[in-house]
Amino acid sequence: MTQPFHGLFSAQAAIYAASRPRYPAELYAFLASRALRRRVVWDCATGNGQAAVDLTRAFDLVIATDVSARQIAHAEPARGVHYVVGTAEASVLREGAVDAVTVAQALHWLDIDAFAAEVRRVTAAGGIIAAWSYGSCQAGDDVDPLLRAFEFGTLRPYWNARRRWVDEGYRTISFPFEEIDTPEFTLRAIWTLPQLGAYLSSWSAVVGYRDATGTDPVRPLLEQLAIHWGSPDATREITWPLGVRVGRVG
Repeated sequence: MTQPFHGLFSAQAAIYAASRPRYPAELYAFLASRALRRRVVWDCATGNGQAAVDLTRAFDLVIATDVSARQIAHAEPARGVHYVVGTAEASVLREGAVDAVTVAQALHWLDIDAFAAEVRRVTAAGGIIAAWSYGSCQAGDDVDPLLRAFEFGTLRPYWNARRRWVDEGYRTISFPFEEIDTPEFTLRAIWTLPQLGAYLSSWSAVVGYRDATGTDPVRPLLEQLAIHWGSPDATREITWPLGVRVGRVG
């Protein structure tokens, strides 16, 4: 995340680290299959490191950077992951140092032209870049209309304009690399209603709503959802379509 936006996530770094879903293993397997070498990957704008940790399945070393020191402080430690505070547009990496670059749920926050130039500088010839995002979740026909009304009604004034690229599945975001055909991926989690509530509370728009109004918009939504959900311990499968772009770095 670039400096103007890192505060959106620094404020709730702990809840972000605890409540965000993990990405599917199939995604990492696909990236490994397209990488010419699997020595070093740069996980840019790593946040709490949720992608960085799982990237160790596919790469020997993960250099995970984020502009937010608070996010890095809450990142999950793992063998093979080295966390560094730094920007996407001017990393500490040397020229040609990495075989792949990943950006999970963050490309829309970056200065894409400057970031692309940095990717070309630090990536070895023939390396790959992958960027992905997830937007609206589905939790069942009985509760999805409530979730959409909350996301696009209650919170509408509090989303940053860049959020539109997430809503569009990253199909329209600038991606100045040689595109690689990519299969469809789905993000899945099995959650209770309180777990879903924690995830919703990590949204930047929820933080903006609270700052502007002094009230919590998530609590009344959870009361509405509880009518349909069942007991607080009941679980449901939550799904998100992943918008994934993968490219070859010239």
